[in-house]
Amino acid sequence: MREGREKRMSFLSDMITRLLEHYGYVILFGSLLLEMLALPLPGEIIMTYAGLIVHEGKLNWLLSILTGGAGATIGMTIAYWIGYRLGNPFFEKYGSRVHFGPEKLSSLSRWFGRYGNKMLFIAYFIPGVRHLTGYFSGTTRLSFRKYALFAYSGAFFWVSLFITLGKLLGPKWEQYHHAINRYMLIAGLLSASAYLLYVFYKKHKQRIRERLDKWLDKSIRQYHSIGKVKFIIIAAAATFIALFTFMIGLIEDFMADEFTRFDEIGNLIIRQTFGDGWVQTMNHWNSFGSNPSLLVLCALTIIWIWIKGKDRLFTIAFYVAVVVGGEALDEGLRRLFHRIGPTGDIATFPSEHALMALTVFGFTGYLLVRRHENAKSRIIVVMMISLICLMTGISGIYLGSEYASDVVVGYVFGGLWISLNVVLIEIFRMMRRSNHGWRNTKMAT
Repeated sequence: MREGREKRMSFLSDMITRLLEHYGYVILFGSLLLEMLALPLPGEIIMTYAGLIVHEGKLNWLLSILTGGAGATIGMTIAYWIGYRLGNPFFEKYGSRVHFGPEKLSSLSRWFGRYGNKMLFIAYFIPGVRHLTGYFSGTTRLSFRKYALFAYSGAFFWVSLFITLGKLLGPKWEQYHHAINRYMLIAGLLSASAYLLYVFYKKHKQRIRERLDKWLDKSIRQYHSIGKVKFIIIAAAATFIALFTFMIGLIEDFMADEFTRFDEIGNLIIRQTFGDGWVQTMNHWNSFGSNPSLLVLCALTIIWIWIKGKDRLFTIAFYVAVVVGGEALDEGLRRLFHRIGPTGDIATFPSEHALMALTVFGFTGYLLVRRHENAKSRIIVVMMISLICLMTGISGIYLGSEYASDVVVGYVFGGLWISLNVVLIEIFRMMRRSNHGWRNTKMAT
């Protein structure tokens, strides 16, 4: 059975390759157009084989993306207008037979008009969903302007990603395409879940905040407005729960020894993306996660807190506890799992550079963002820290000192540690202010 499946896949790949070599842009355009009309065509496979032919120099990379993106967007446009013209009469006449009558359609139309447009971007990575979103958007009368914004940008991102992956992996694509499709599906489902949780929070925000108010002590709210604090606590707690769930899955994969293929793919993509001329640059990025760089950042942060901060001793003590605790967490995890890294001499699971860079830079960034009210300054801080942490992890993979899974797990545990401590510091701050207010009231009486 397995041999038969492999023969079918080999026949399919040979046929797609021959068609793309002879009619490359036409096949790419037409197949993606028809797939967006819900025809059962293997869009990801066609795009990645197009990327393979780009790798061989027989197709142009940019022109392939433009051609494929144009085919997908035209297909999505046709699907939208078919749904728009035929949708309502169909459901009014036949919808009740499938428990989807006019009332449900009207209710779902309101929801889709308010939130569903952003799901269009994610839906491309979920097989079976992307084929129906065009029809459904038209049926529910989603504004075409909103539809086009997210559907078209999602189409070009989806096409660009798979063609580029095919170009980077080259002949090794056949070896890894099943695993990559799986990772893409998981990423799409996780993104959709995160977005739906956000929608749920927006819809039930008032109820969630009321319950949080009941949980928080009344004396705290009496002396301190916690509108912003509530949002920080909710966001940090939700992040912690999401990362904790993801962490459990990663540990299960580790115990099942399922990281080998992921590490091979991660290393190959990063090496192909950056090439051989990035060694010196990657060494510089890697130094951001080293102990000397982190100690300098810690010292500068403590000085800044002392000069500019409020509750200086409390904030400094908490900051030091977060950094020292992060180091202890990393050491304990590496001793617990004890997976030797690529160099063969030290344990690198999770990545110390990734975990500690995210812990120190991330918590420092949180203090900076918490302090500054200017939105532009906050965005700049978040982008800079995200870039530093990302490149610190990538540099370890590029230089061959860490596996890709080491870095991912380092990010997850670092994110867990930060989100937990953000919740704790906000609660402790409120408790301190509550006690301070209680003392002032007692002295006044």
